[in-house]
Amino acid sequence: MLLSEQDQFLSYNGEVLVFQLSKPKHAEEADDKTMNLYVRRMVFNRDTKLFVQKSSGVFSMGDSHSKVEMICCSCTTDSRTGIILPCVLMKKKKRNNVKYFLLLLHSSNQFEPSFYFKLDYELKEDIRLFAGPSLLWRHANKLFYISSNSCVVQSAPVQLSSVVWTGEIVGEGTVVLGIRTACLPETEDPHEFSISDRAIWGSEFFGYAIQTQKMLTGACFMPHAYSRVVSSVYVCKSERLKKQLQISLVAITHKNQLIWFQNGVPKGVCELPYEKPCSVKPALTSSNDLLFVVSFASGNSCVVRRRDSLQVASKWQKVKCVLVDDFIGSGREQLLLLFQEDSNTDVLSTFKVTDLGEVNYASGINYKYDVPAAEGLQENGLLTVRALETRLQAGWNSVRELQQHLGLQKRVILESCRALKDLVEERTHILPNSKEEGLVSLWDDVENPPDSLSKETSSASQVPEHFTEELWQRVVGDSLIVGVKLAESFNLSLSDVSLSLVMDQDFSSILPIIKCQSKIIKLNKAFSALAVSSSQIEPPPKKIKLDLHSKNDLKEEFPKMSSRIQRDGTKTVTAVTSLSPLLAFHRVCCVVLLHARKQNHQNDSLQQSKKITILCGKILLSLEDISNSRYSVKMLRDNNYCTGSMEDILAVLAVSVRFSFQIVSCDYTLTPVSSWLLGEMECTPFKECQDNIFCHKAGNVHGTIFNWALKNPFEGVLTVFCRNLTVLFQCLHSLTRVLPPSCSVKLLRSGSKGVLTEHLALALEKEMLTLKKSLFLKETKAENSLTWGNESGKKINNAPLDSLLDTEEGVQQFRKKLQNEREESVRSMNQTMNGALYQKIALKIAEAQLSSDMIVWRLA
Repeated sequence: MLLSEQDQFLSYNGEVLVFQLSKPKHAEEADDKTMNLYVRRMVFNRDTKLFVQKSSGVFSMGDSHSKVEMICCSCTTDSRTGIILPCVLMKKKKRNNVKYFLLLLHSSNQFEPSFYFKLDYELKEDIRLFAGPSLLWRHANKLFYISSNSCVVQSAPVQLSSVVWTGEIVGEGTVVLGIRTACLPETEDPHEFSISDRAIWGSEFFGYAIQTQKMLTGACFMPHAYSRVVSSVYVCKSERLKKQLQISLVAITHKNQLIWFQNGVPKGVCELPYEKPCSVKPALTSSNDLLFVVSFASGNSCVVRRRDSLQVASKWQKVKCVLVDDFIGSGREQLLLLFQEDSNTDVLSTFKVTDLGEVNYASGINYKYDVPAAEGLQENGLLTVRALETRLQAGWNSVRELQQHLGLQKRVILESCRALKDLVEERTHILPNSKEEGLVSLWDDVENPPDSLSKETSSASQVPEHFTEELWQRVVGDSLIVGVKLAESFNLSLSDVSLSLVMDQDFSSILPIIKCQSKIIKLNKAFSALAVSSSQIEPPPKKIKLDLHSKNDLKEEFPKMSSRIQRDGTKTVTAVTSLSPLLAFHRVCCVVLLHARKQNHQNDSLQQSKKITILCGKILLSLEDISNSRYSVKMLRDNNYCTGSMEDILAVLAVSVRFSFQIVSCDYTLTPVSSWLLGEMECTPFKECQDNIFCHKAGNVHGTIFNWALKNPFEGVLTVFCRNLTVLFQCLHSLTRVLPPSCSVKLLRSGSKGVLTEHLALALEKEMLTLKKSLFLKETKAENSLTWGNESGKKINNAPLDSLLDTEEGVQQFRKKLQNEREESVRSMNQTMNGALYQKIALKIAEAQLSSDMIVWRLA
């Protein structure tokens, strides 16, 4: 069958569909006006390198005097099955009535009429087929569309001068991108615009979502100034990140340019070789190159490759159409170019299949006796391979140097950890030979004398005996909690208390120090109150202890002057770490180290705090123990009490976040709070500390601990220990439903107002004492520097003034005395201080002021 001008070509699953309108043979002989729509499926033969017919089908238009035309064809999604099918838009015109109908083509080559509609005008502008199947067109600067679901022509409430793209966008459905007349601000006078402003603001780019009937601003597609010159667009990628629409598209302009836009910003531009570009579509070839195929009104085509920049890769003339699909079955797309011929020849007689790389087939070539590539191409390929090998070798050298550097860092960290373990266990650490480590010293190697090493070891071992009473461990969810109970008899002042977990096994591939978060929990048995002091201070984000020398890992809730452990209470230091990484070793042993600072105050003089490290013991952890729930927390009900042990309570508190709320009611008492805790939340008090109650309610709130303290019937403080903010919000939502409407709930930053006021008074007192000691130390240093002057004047201090003035020798002594007193006065006015002493004094004053400022911030 010969080709005609009305024939349409379409690629579908690697096949080429050729749609043709013609009369049947018997109709031609009988002069009948019956028209049939034929389809031929053509596939590429890998042996002959030609397209051959696979199958065919026909659809009869019936006996009619109407003029039948084929408008366009495309592949769209059938909404009934979700399968992409070829569809053809047909037109029948009889006098002034125009009827359009859409045909779907199935794999059996059977045509199925989808829908039809009648118009009193012909479709000529911006006709697009999209999913449904649906049809969209523009007429008289208005947008119309019809779908197979409604079969009714609908009008969109937009005015537009052209449609540049129609397709699917994530979260918006089917979107139409077009250009319309710009809506100038009401405050602007259009007559005041210059010629250049009119050229830019005369039109604008916009999007319209058909399903939601929502307008999309053109800023996320391209800048406003480009709307005047854009003729066609293809959206390559659309996604939503943090509720923001991210768009990547390519556009062709009337200025013969192809521009790549990403999130509304131009990223590249390429000059096109021909004038009047009309369409663009992408292709992904075997070399992972993204190609853009541009067709021109003159029948020419070109391909633009996008790598580091946009460049024209190839161009052709007299091209009838360009199809993109996997025609040879390689798994990647190729271009099929169908060329124009002077005579009407058979189907696909003149073509070219290429991916601008290895694939390159054309009609009229006998591939059976194919000649080898030219010598020039072989030479270019060899040079390219050599350049790639050089770049590969350079990259491999960089990777190898980086691996060596990382290996060196790992060895240094592992050796530091071994030295730390030896220091804690009072063993002599032997440094490896620098030659064995492959290191070169930058200074002369001086070995440490044995005396210095013994002094360091002895200083590290000078820690109080019986410092800790108990070491325990618990598992809560995916967290491992290790606790150390401090002895009540220990009365030294401590600050910066924390725990470290060090793996006892010698793993060469991992670091032995385990990342964890430390907390200090004080339980006052006399008052049955819990006070949790964690490392969550200003600023709010938690501070994680990563090494053994980091400062300010944890600030105690009480000031240093009142941080001695009271006789009626106990303190427990906990460390929380992730359980999953430890279970990878099946069985692991960890050394528990406690770190603190020991403050020395001797003779009212300032001394630098001293770091101490105490070995608390070892813990064993195995996957079998976890499976048997050996270390699990057990909170059960027993006669209206919760039977959890003290270690279980502390473990739950360690993994919980504390929030305190002040609840004030002006008109009603706060009795509903207690009823809500014991009723709806199903809470029971602990036997160990009955003011704190445990929530047994099923769901996310299970395991939450509450503390309800009434100051008076109309005011109280509710403290919540919960796993996360989600649980907290659920508790507050349930609480607000039972509180009176006039109640006010205020979040307290930390602690009660009375306790914080007492702490502030102690902190201010400490700040005054620090200033007093600093001034006293300064005066002492100045007096010591002036003692020599007083020594020289001892001989004449007791002599009467009249006797000194009677003789010449006495007058000289009086002058000398007067001169010495003048010098002493000048020296006392210009006192100096050692830099190291001044630094210590300034540091102490700053620490005292910071402590009081923190309490003031918590009271605010």
